[in-house]
Amino acid sequence: MIRVNLLAADQQRAKAPAFSGLSANKVHILGVVVVTACLGVAAYRHFDLQSQQTYAEFQLQQARAEEKRLKAVTEELARFEAQTALLQQRVALIEQLRKGQRSPVTLLDQVSRQLPDRLWLTQMHQAGADVTLEGRTTTLTALSDLIGNLENSGAFTRPVEIVNTEVENGRGEADLMKFTVRANFPLGALDTPADTTPARPGAPAARR
Repeated sequence: MIRVNLLAADQQRAKAPAFSGLSANKVHILGVVVVTACLGVAAYRHFDLQSQQTYAEFQLQQARAEEKRLKAVTEELARFEAQTALLQQRVALIEQLRKGQRSPVTLLDQVSRQLPDRLWLTQMHQAGADVTLEGRTTTLTALSDLIGNLENSGAFTRPVEIVNTEVENGRGEADLMKFTVRANFPLGALDTPADTTPARPGAPAARR
């Protein structure tokens, strides 16, 4: 007689579905964990990128504010430089006018100090830095001394030129020599302190 243990078979069948259900739950839980982790990573990455974007926008705003400030400083500097240049031009013009006022006085003083004996001037013309002297002398030596004195004074540019000489017959007196001399009186001579050496007694004064 064959006997079959149906109870054991039923017990095995009862255990099998429970094991399968437990495995399915683990897989489901694992899947949920993985998905949650992925969502967490994605959320962290999103917030990190958003934070970096916010910081980049903040830096951009600061850069634009600094650019605006530097632009204002540059414009202010340009205005200051323009005002400085204008003031320098005004100062230069005033100085030029001041030198122009001093020029005839200084020129006459310089020429009168260089006149040797036996020579006098009849006319003196000035056109800018060019100066023309006309006069009379009794000797060529006096005319040569005048040229040397003018060149050595430091107030006139070398060379001082003799334009012409002409002998005039005197009436019962020694012959006189008429002369014309051209010299250059630069503006730099105006800044040179005037010679304080007193003129020689008896030296004739220049006449314009």
